[in-house]
Amino acid sequence: MATYNKHEIFSENVMEGVHDMGADALTIALTPAANAPIATNSILANLTQIAYTNLSARVPTISTSAHTTGTYKLVLADLVLTASGAVQTFRYADLYNDTPTSPVDPLISWWDYASDVTLANGETFSLDFDASQGVLQMA
Repeated sequence: MATYNKHEIFSENVMEGVHDMGADALTIALTPAANAPIATNSILANLTQIAYTNLSARVPTISTSAHTTGTYKLVLADLVLTASGAVQTFRYADLYNDTPTSPVDPLISWWDYASDVTLANGETFSLDFDASQGVLQMA
């Protein structure tokens, strides 16, 4: 199971109105083991991404963006990545917001899959987002 990590800047960005989690275009960036994301990364340009040649879209679907009794929860549908040829090896999946222009492409969180992921032609990889707890909660 992948380990969830939050980018430190996310909390500040939420409080300063950078994100509209129910409407903005959230996207996944994939990074290799040699270029691990760190908590102090703040925008997509801080990451070294793999080449997305031969890979399906990396845009998850927002299932729920709402609060219940004062606790907000963002739930994303699982995202299946499909290779249409060899795909560069990756280890980390980083969630960012592709909508804001200031800051541009702010980072939210990332998952560490603990080992390299390699996809050959026709293979798939599922990013299994927690449907019960959501990707994130805020009380």
